[in-house]
Amino acid sequence: MSTSDNLPAEQTPDVVLIGAGIMSATLGLMLKELQPDLTITIIERLDVAAAESSDAWNNAGTGHSAFCELNYTPERPDGSIDISKAIKIAESFEESKQFWTYLTEKYAVKELSRFINHIAHMSFVWGEQNVEYLRKRHAALTQSPLFAGMTYSEDPQQLQEWIPLVMEGREPGQKVAATCMELGTDVNFGSLTRGMFTLLQQKPGVTFLFNNEVTGLRRKEDGRWRVKATNRASGDKTRVRANFVFIGAGGGSLPLLLESDIPEGKGFGGFPVSGQWLKCVNPDIIQRHNAKVYGKASVGSPPMSVPHLDTRMINGKRELLFGPYAGFTTKFLKQGSFFDLPASIKTGNIRPMLIAGIKNIPLTRYLINQVRQTPDDRLLALKEYLPNARPEDWQLEIAGQRVQVIKKDEKEGGVLEFGTEVVSAADGSLAALLGASPGASTAVSIMVGLVQRCFPEQAATPEWQAKFREMIPTYGRKLNEDPQLVAETRAHTSAVLGLAAPVKS
Repeated sequence: MSTSDNLPAEQTPDVVLIGAGIMSATLGLMLKELQPDLTITIIERLDVAAAESSDAWNNAGTGHSAFCELNYTPERPDGSIDISKAIKIAESFEESKQFWTYLTEKYAVKELSRFINHIAHMSFVWGEQNVEYLRKRHAALTQSPLFAGMTYSEDPQQLQEWIPLVMEGREPGQKVAATCMELGTDVNFGSLTRGMFTLLQQKPGVTFLFNNEVTGLRRKEDGRWRVKATNRASGDKTRVRANFVFIGAGGGSLPLLLESDIPEGKGFGGFPVSGQWLKCVNPDIIQRHNAKVYGKASVGSPPMSVPHLDTRMINGKRELLFGPYAGFTTKFLKQGSFFDLPASIKTGNIRPMLIAGIKNIPLTRYLINQVRQTPDDRLLALKEYLPNARPEDWQLEIAGQRVQVIKKDEKEGGVLEFGTEVVSAADGSLAALLGASPGASTAVSIMVGLVQRCFPEQAATPEWQAKFREMIPTYGRKLNEDPQLVAETRAHTSAVLGLAAPVKS
């Protein structure tokens, strides 16, 4: 219906998903599998799916499974290594692979046949203190069956075989070490998301509103949510009333959560962090590196800024990226507005935001230094991983936006959270996903938890419980406590997803 009709069109689905990224795709498909007669409307401000944080060029990391990300295994004050977060993420990633396996076996969608590839995950460090940390990390992680098969080496000759470009030109005698997990993967979440939405489009009762900006979000007297959307090209307006709303709009989730005015959203704020890559443009160098190599983050840097030399398969082509280099902008989305940050500051969150800012001066200093970097500065950072790097082989590319969560804390006033946070209304009628890493890689476990929280009665029924176990065979079981289950699960998912061999040149 056009704007000339005065009254906007109205839809009355059961569920509204705001944002066409990996989170909405996962939740939408999961709900349709659990209850096929549910009606769903997906609203996306851009004209295509997965064009913001889920896009392969915008993702700071792909296939997070805690094999190589050192920020998931912090060193305790007594020198021991805390692996609890790594175990949780590794288990979650296995759940994701099981859900993708279920979809791949049940449906024939071309994007689901090429979104994931086998590639080694490695951690690389230098210096006596860092080598000692990596040695302890390896010893701690390999006590878990989830990390069985991880190898550790300080032998330069072995490292030369694993990562020749990283070792070439390195100062003789430099103390170095690396771990290698051959089981690692590379996931193109853009391709995966588009494949999942293709599946949703084929199902009855699913409506897409692309190029539509959500301009209103209010709860009505009957308990349903009214969502107003405006077409960014034509100006046509659509009004949607639904029993449940999920806000999965990446950096755009925070303003919508605040607009919903649910008590649970009070006090939340966001700190935007932008990113840049150095993209390799020399085919010979791209072919000589075949791993995801993660190092240690700079003091005060956000988790999305952990440096890594990253082989990826994007649109069927092998690519090599280094970074990301962090920066600051007031935009919450890559294609957002410079007014996003100031518009998000409310009376209910200004105090937590100020307190969190004061307590994170090192982060502010780090971001200022990153913004001031010259091309020579970026090359120097790359040379720590590729000593022989030449500027003509690399070009700067803009990555995606991340919004780190700031929330109220009774003891500290306000804290900056590095991770993902699900905020939901007490009655389960609305939920929003905030934050960043590990994000997409753990989308399945996040959405299982969200469904249990927001649809508690249905989720507890024998029918839904059985469907959970069909979609995720290890549902309700701890993989970390069952080595045989880990081996059997990985053998099945690897066979179905085509992960029997590493990425080929």
